[in-house]
Amino acid sequence: MKRKICVVTGSRAEYGLLYWVLRDIQSAPELELQLVVTGMHLSSEFGSTIQQIENDGFEVARRVEMLLSSDSAVGVTKSTGLGMVGFADAYDSLQPDIVLLLGDRFELLAAASAALFAVIPIAHIHGGEVTSGAFDDAIRHSITKMAHLHFTSTEQYQNRVIQLGENPANVFNVGAPGIDHIHRLKLLERKELEEKLGLTLESNSLLITFHPATLEPGTARRDFEVLLRALDQLENVSLVFTKANADTEGRSINEMIDGYVESRSNAIAHTSLGQLLYLSTMKEVQGVVGNSSSGIIEAPSLKVGTLNIGDRQTGRVRAASVIDCSPTYEKIRSALEQLLSPEFQKGLADVVNPHGDGNVSKKIVDVVKTVTPSDLIKKQFHDLEPSGSSE
Repeated sequence: MKRKICVVTGSRAEYGLLYWVLRDIQSAPELELQLVVTGMHLSSEFGSTIQQIENDGFEVARRVEMLLSSDSAVGVTKSTGLGMVGFADAYDSLQPDIVLLLGDRFELLAAASAALFAVIPIAHIHGGEVTSGAFDDAIRHSITKMAHLHFTSTEQYQNRVIQLGENPANVFNVGAPGIDHIHRLKLLERKELEEKLGLTLESNSLLITFHPATLEPGTARRDFEVLLRALDQLENVSLVFTKANADTEGRSINEMIDGYVESRSNAIAHTSLGQLLYLSTMKEVQGVVGNSSSGIIEAPSLKVGTLNIGDRQTGRVRAASVIDCSPTYEKIRSALEQLLSPEFQKGLADVVNPHGDGNVSKKIVDVVKTVTPSDLIKKQFHDLEPSGSSE
């Protein structure tokens, strides 16, 4: 009998990171993929990206509707509650052997909580990371404590998961799965990319993704307006925006993006580019700007610089290609000049990505194929040796 691996995806970015994990589960004769799609994938406002999933050849086992048309704290809380109800029904019907989750969004908090109560082992990707400016940080560590298998992207994150009391034998430092795309996906050449984007990329081009810092309520519009003002001072530059997630205040950012690109011929906006277009664009631009984890995790593998604004990604391990700055006009202007400077661009060739070099998906699938799920359920808290203790 095949082992049933239930994978939950609720956002375009997370699906992109999971793509090769899904492919390798799908192709493993010992495994059955049960794909549960939820959140933004099912919303026309965010591009109805379930269509992309199905076009990629994945069969959707269940749809869990949970996203309310509200980006307030109350709306996100209610969406999480709806998600728990939906996942409870989905798991009861599918009876998976393992639930596999990636990341730290509120949709996954609902998915993990329902799996916990259903006594289904959870495998978690990208645990142990720190993002001080978002409530994702607390969600990530909460999922770690509910999970039974852990796949981290660096040794530091592996150690942090163990520090949270998890059994070292079940914590695997495999690298970041998003890097697999760079090695396994044939990215578009510049001319074909420009045709698909509908924009000619100037010698200086930027890929911009800005999400709300959810632990700083009321700042999203202010900080993004400052970024737009700084971008307006650049000359002969092409700007490719991807829109914000369904987080608190995310819709206000998307409205500002629409208003900005409407009056500028050098700028375009996409609700979702998909991994092929997104990474192909990243490969051709001179910098990734905003506060998305892709600028921290994937961009260094393409030797592309990143301007990371604010605290949303504070705490994540980063390469020398990442420039951090506070969300003020003067700091962003100065950081943009540094990012686009010939000296900085030349140094990118020597950048080493601390999040690994690929082949991550196969490592994850090898583990879920070989573990015994029933042996994982009852966890023991792993205590660290007190500092300064002697034998």
